[in-house]
Amino acid sequence: MDVNTLRIAVTVAGLALFLALVVHTWSRRRQADHEAAALLPFAEDDAPAAAAGANDNQGVKP
Repeated sequence: MDVNTLRIAVTVAGLALFLALVVHTWSRRRQADHEAAALLPFAEDDAPAAAAGANDNQGVKP
């Protein structure tokens, strides 16, 4: 087997995997998941901001 044949096989396999990922991502069955993910930045957190900021310095020595 020539090294160029191996390179061609890897390139074709990568292209096939990429196209499979695109088809999977853009399928209609995933539309509800994408719509839910699009609303995540607008979701409110249950934890208060002060409590979340208090844990930022864990593991840091003064």
